[in-house]
Amino acid sequence: PEDEEDDEPALEELEQREVLVLGLDGSGKSTFLRVLSGKSPLEGHIPTWGFNSVRLPTRDFEVDLLEIGGSQNLRFYWKEFVNEVDVLVFMVDSADRLRLPWARQELHKLLDKDPDLPVVVVANKQDLSEAMSAVELQRELGLQVVDSQREVFFLGASIAPVRPGSEDPGTVHIWKLLLQLLS
Repeated sequence: PEDEEDDEPALEELEQREVLVLGLDGSGKSTFLRVLSGKSPLEGHIPTWGFNSVRLPTRDFEVDLLEIGGSQNLRFYWKEFVNEVDVLVFMVDSADRLRLPWARQELHKLLDKDPDLPVVVVANKQDLSEAMSAVELQRELGLQVVDSQREVFFLGASIAPVRPGSEDPGTVHIWKLLLQLLS
């Protein structure tokens, strides 16, 4: 007798696209992954001690978002992953003026690592009163000196808005840009 299992069509596996989400601790990386996956943001700041990942299916491919914690002892690992992904998202806390020089330094290290990697810089927490404007933050991060051939996108957002139940248009815009870059 013939094997009936052979008659079943094989499930087509979707292609994978990889996005690395980096930034200093407290910049909103974990919240970004939670919001994209349809979960609500957690209350308070709990630093990521290691990695978080989310797989989001689209019509044409699956997007794997990998977050590596942003504390100083974990930043060493960033460079190990940056050459293995399709897009880098770098989150910056727009209200954290004190640590902005470190964010700038880490961002430029990553930009130097892979000149062909598209980078999306997210000026997060734009809803806070003490947040720098996106224009000011772009200048402070030194993005005007980046090679003009380089694909660097700069977007303002409030991933976890202060007003509960409101969706941040910046988050939607980031997701649409990622899909465009990954297509």
